[in-house]
Amino acid sequence: MDVYTLGEAFGVVTSGRIRHEHEARLDVAGAEFTVAIGLARLGHRVAWLGKVGGDELGARILTVLRGEGVDVSDARVDESAPTGMLLKESRLGQAPRVSYYRTGVRLAQGNVPVDRVAASRILHVSGITAALNARDAMHAAVRAARTAGITVSVAVDYHERLWPDLREAEEILSVLACSADVLFVRQSELDLVKPALTGDREVIVRRGARGASVRVDGVRHDAPGLSAPVVDPNGSGDAYVAGYLSAFLEHLHPVDRLRRAALLAAFAASGPSDWQGLPTRAELPLLEADV
Repeated sequence: MDVYTLGEAFGVVTSGRIRHEHEARLDVAGAEFTVAIGLARLGHRVAWLGKVGGDELGARILTVLRGEGVDVSDARVDESAPTGMLLKESRLGQAPRVSYYRTGVRLAQGNVPVDRVAASRILHVSGITAALNARDAMHAAVRAARTAGITVSVAVDYHERLWPDLREAEEILSVLACSADVLFVRQSELDLVKPALTGDREVIVRRGARGASVRVDGVRHDAPGLSAPVVDPNGSGDAYVAGYLSAFLEHLHPVDRLRRAALLAAFAASGPSDWQGLPTRAELPLLEADV
């Protein structure tokens, strides 16, 4: 397996203002879900571990992943709780308003197949999983990866609504970030994970329209931002991770890693779904010619 990842997945209902709208669009999503699909579409072997409810949304999540070529043989189905959901209200001239309806479906430490994690080239996790009740499972996977000597990839992915205590967020996310060999962090998250910004880990800093930088072997490399149409930016950060890890697996130059990451983020932002617009390898040049 090239990449093993674990995390939350949920249903997504997109509409106009909920109180007045009569039509809606149904999708499924999740941070690591999007990373897995982005990598699989580029031809990488990916496994996703998550837990869904024994309902139609859960079935749809697993069906989509299987259809995209993602290995879900370790995924769990909890018949006692429903799959979570996200409501996204699209308002003219405003960023979509997002409301989460999370449930008790959470991975447990015992759900993590440490042998499968250890047999992969990269383990990828995010700060979203660290914020949820699946923290023990995430830590078990990271320990297995560190013990086996495989690359650990971490996206800080700080969301204020998931962390009512900022100090707790700093403590937990800093420890998680320090376990990373490859660390993805937004400019606004740098102060949260200061201890992880030293050392020899590969740190990718995203600066929005100003582009991104990465430090590899003590040398900083920069790449400009891409100008492309944006329909919905949700999912673009996860697509960015997928693009970078794809190029990392192929040992591309750091600037080329940033370039592929930015391309996948642009593809994701060009449509209403977090993942449906992600490119196959043959489609990568399509957007590159326009940005």
